[in-house]
Amino acid sequence: MDKLRPATYEEFLRKFRLDTPDTYNFVFDFLDKADPEALAMVHVTPDDRRREFTFGWFQEQSARLANALAAQGIGKGDRIMLILYRRVEFWVCMLALHRIGALPIPSPSLLTRHDIEFRVNRAHIKGIIAEHTVTDRVREAKPQCPGLALMVEVGAEGADEGWLAYEPLVASGAPNFPRPADAPGGHDPLLIFFSSGTTGMPKMVLHNHHYPLGHLTTGVYWHDLEPGDLHLTVSDSGWGKCVWGKFYGQWLAGATVFVWDFRGKFDPDQMLKIIAEHKVTTFCAPPTVYRFLVRQDLKKYDLSALRHCTTAGELLNESVYRDWLTATGLPIYEGYGQTETCLQIATFKWMEPKPGSIGKPAPGWELALIDEEGKFCEPGVEGEICIKLREGGVPGLFDGYLDEPERTAKVVVDGYYHTGDKAWMDEDGYYWFMGRTDDLIKSSGYRIGPFEVESVLVAHDAVIEAAVTGVPDPVRGQAVKATVVLAPGYEPSDELTRQLQNWVKAETAPYKYPRVIEYVGELPKTISGKIKRAEIRQHDLEKYGAREV
Repeated sequence: MDKLRPATYEEFLRKFRLDTPDTYNFVFDFLDKADPEALAMVHVTPDDRRREFTFGWFQEQSARLANALAAQGIGKGDRIMLILYRRVEFWVCMLALHRIGALPIPSPSLLTRHDIEFRVNRAHIKGIIAEHTVTDRVREAKPQCPGLALMVEVGAEGADEGWLAYEPLVASGAPNFPRPADAPGGHDPLLIFFSSGTTGMPKMVLHNHHYPLGHLTTGVYWHDLEPGDLHLTVSDSGWGKCVWGKFYGQWLAGATVFVWDFRGKFDPDQMLKIIAEHKVTTFCAPPTVYRFLVRQDLKKYDLSALRHCTTAGELLNESVYRDWLTATGLPIYEGYGQTETCLQIATFKWMEPKPGSIGKPAPGWELALIDEEGKFCEPGVEGEICIKLREGGVPGLFDGYLDEPERTAKVVVDGYYHTGDKAWMDEDGYYWFMGRTDDLIKSSGYRIGPFEVESVLVAHDAVIEAAVTGVPDPVRGQAVKATVVLAPGYEPSDELTRQLQNWVKAETAPYKYPRVIEYVGELPKTISGKIKRAEIRQHDLEKYGAREV
């Protein structure tokens, strides 16, 4: 693939073209045509062993597993849950299922027995491929999952009763799986993600075989990848962000995917050592990770191989951006998308980053900001981010919520997919994210996005994390409330509360300051790490109700 090298954003929009063949299948049209000797992945195990895998290895392993699963009765349309941490087997399983036309459901390792039971029955899952450390939870859920017919255990010396051992299963399959006449591709279903479920039960997001091509923009242009690059995206394989940053787009760019299969609590010092030791060249992580990294003494680490950095998932605080830029000489380029989409909006290499802005629309996505009355918003006016639909589909945009047409109909209105996310656009065309439509705070006639207040709070040395919500107020309608996790060495006090309030007043419009600050040990989060603001709002109603603030 010849990489387009535009000098400006406008040239990028004008010249970018994405071909989406009707029969496209990532495995048959990319993987099986890749140089078998080329390096596809560098994998570092939990005990710090570095292993390297070529495209030829993935070609053979995925073919063997596809043949073996087919022999076990897995076919086109069957749904298979994968719970594999960051093991290399995750990629083999995904590719094997793409060959067959079965639908993988990447799932986080933190799922409980109840979560597994709910998802298996809700999605009519036929099989589970899981690491041996997860099998006890699956076993507990199995009696309540009558449709679960196949269970494959990865990583154990011998499979538990009722399970097939992964390695013998793979070895039993033939090493070739040529493209069948009825091969899945194009608009056929590819995979299912369960959304994070921050405001209710998780939804099942269905993508088709054009989805990998949608991530070409992610890997080639947002991550700015070149052949020979070693790219690290911080994500567990159970999250949609994994296939954003550790799979399709990176391989399409000719880069090598770097996977560090760390377990347990995130250690910023260890991550910096890994980046330095293995000479990672491009890096993507959520802003929370960067906040921990800039608190380290970055001069201790040789980051000279690192040349491009990106972030997504929440807003990047300007102070973190400046600290990282000062320490490394590298700006951080923000991006925005959803489980339902690929990269929609981003700051690309040839654009001047505006810290706190998610950038401008990616090529191929026709976006509009639409207000509550269905009118298009002018610059400076907040609205909901909406994607214009077109005949033939938008590569990377989901097909809908599986088995829930009524839920899909609520977000597809008048030719637009409504994301549920609020933003405003400045005069230069940059988008500024405000939060979910349910998260906006209406106080004394002002509309306040939680992210803008959180961004100021986490810039204070005392604050590690913050979640901003609105609490009922009889005079203002709502008052701004911050739920705060303090950094080591700080203790809650009235004096600290006043300091934080004055800090926000000095750094942003005074009406945005939190009139209530509550200190907690940790914020409630989904298994994918997103803050459960709905849970905090419910707590606020129970604790505060309508009160004088």
